[in-house]
Amino acid sequence: MNSIVDLFGNCRWKPATGIQRAFVKHPARDESPGSYGIIKCGDERIRMSVVIPTSDADRGGYFRLLLDQINRQTYPFFELIIVKGDSRQGRAINIGAALARGKYLLTLDDDTSLPDVETFQKMADVLEKYPTIGIAGGNNIVPEQAAFFVRRAMEEIPRRSWEPVDTITESDLAEHPCMVMRTKEFKAAGGENELILRGLDPYLREQFRKIGKRVVVVPGVMYHHLPPDSLAKLLRQFYRNGSQASYTRRNYPQWIIETPAVHGQFNSNVSFSRRILRFPVLLFKALIALKFIWFLGESAYGAGYFRNMLFERPLKGDHSQKKD
Repeated sequence: MNSIVDLFGNCRWKPATGIQRAFVKHPARDESPGSYGIIKCGDERIRMSVVIPTSDADRGGYFRLLLDQINRQTYPFFELIIVKGDSRQGRAINIGAALARGKYLLTLDDDTSLPDVETFQKMADVLEKYPTIGIAGGNNIVPEQAAFFVRRAMEEIPRRSWEPVDTITESDLAEHPCMVMRTKEFKAAGGENELILRGLDPYLREQFRKIGKRVVVVPGVMYHHLPPDSLAKLLRQFYRNGSQASYTRRNYPQWIIETPAVHGQFNSNVSFSRRILRFPVLLFKALIALKFIWFLGESAYGAGYFRNMLFERPLKGDHSQKKD
């Protein structure tokens, strides 16, 4: 049998324009400029659809490493749907969901790394066993072989890594880089929000909670969501994230949702004034803790946020300033 890397090399890409997504509650107003490819893997009895949105199907080499890791998964009942070239991640995932044949929908980022060959099996087992769970996420841990900068970044920056849980835990740390849902419930929740460029994870988690489903992190599922491998690249990423967050606050303030760095219950609605006031406190905490990567990253985030707020700059991927 050909490897997934080989199948990807021979993949026939089709335009994503025109893919119907009637289940989407907040669709984008323009057509997707991207394309998609479907790779049939292993057994024909598809139970899981693995969706990966990607800008260029490369991500500095991370993407092909991920394909190789997917190729080693012991779970045979899955298909791989790659949506390439759509800057709206939410729309790309919705396109993948519209094409999906699996009962389960598993999302990965193109810079995710899967060290465990049983990841897919374990995530399918969780949803099979626990019908009350709507979203099940894994544990983002630091790779043993991580380069010095990558390790420091993952250890310093909140939500970039955490101590793995030993029981199923209610958590806001279930994230797109490695999480699984039932396809039917994903559609019932209205799918991804295609209008916002930042805050997709908290939006989707809240929609699942609204339909009465639990959002959890499960034991035994490990992954790596790798940060950029240099300070310059990391600061550009933080700056972009700050700009996108500012855009979302200005145009869609109803979808600004808190993102705690720990498991458990939390207040999802935090006022804008409180967010602004606590920002210098976060910078000070990072500085006194000698977490200089976190400090510089947050500074770049703040620069992107406030520049976009002051000058109301249109962002890449945004084709409408009209509010929903």
